[in-house]
Amino acid sequence: MTTADEFRALHERPEPFLLPNPWDAGTARLLAGLGFAALATTSLGVANVVGRTRATRAEILANVREIAEATPLPVNADLENGFADDPAEAAKMIEAAADAGAVGASIEDHTGELRTPIYDLGLAVDRVRAAVETARARSVVLTARCENLWLGVNDLDDTIRRLQAYEEAGADVLYAPGLRTLDEIRAVVTSVGKPVNVVMGFADPSITLDQLAEIGVRRVSIGAALSRLALKSFMDGAREMRAGRFGFVAGLPPVSELQEFFG
Repeated sequence: MTTADEFRALHERPEPFLLPNPWDAGTARLLAGLGFAALATTSLGVANVVGRTRATRAEILANVREIAEATPLPVNADLENGFADDPAEAAKMIEAAADAGAVGASIEDHTGELRTPIYDLGLAVDRVRAAVETARARSVVLTARCENLWLGVNDLDDTIRRLQAYEEAGADVLYAPGLRTLDEIRAVVTSVGKPVNVVMGFADPSITLDQLAEIGVRRVSIGAALSRLALKSFMDGAREMRAGRFGFVAGLPPVSELQEFFG
């Protein structure tokens, strides 16, 4: 079974699988060592590494390659909107990600513009169709994302209509970041026939994996939350140090534990 087959099979299990988001080779190896079955990149995590909140196309693809080479696990690539409006041009990003080692990839309907943040539905569907064609040619699992909710377009009905259209266009997985409640998640899952990814970086943190399984979620990611958590820990320790205190060192993992994961 190829890595691509392994990744596709994870979506066909009766229970959801966890898809954590490392941001470099070290965090990828830590997650692999903890027993996760697959990994996903995070474009915000990549940007944070270089001191920004947006990463370039080249930085994202280099990160995909770094993470894909770090472990034997399947890797899903966060490719934002493909860095192009034109469907064929955006789909080239999926081919580049496959060349870098990804066996899964996502395409967003976010334009990158503040005034008109979401592509018109017709263009958005054309973009998914082009992405699907490229993904199938490279045995890549294609995730189509509707970005409405986290961008402030608080229209669940439109979000569902878009996901249904992306499913009809051939997407393998559907994803609407910004779903917050079990009721919202259930509404999406019951409205489509393809596996749904839920990102817990936006959802009610009291929701459990068992609850997500009960309503039919197939994949659970975390976005840049682990990266942001790491940065918070870094900033908390640095502030404590700046204040002349060093209590944070008491909670450090032993070097021997890191050696166990990193070999």
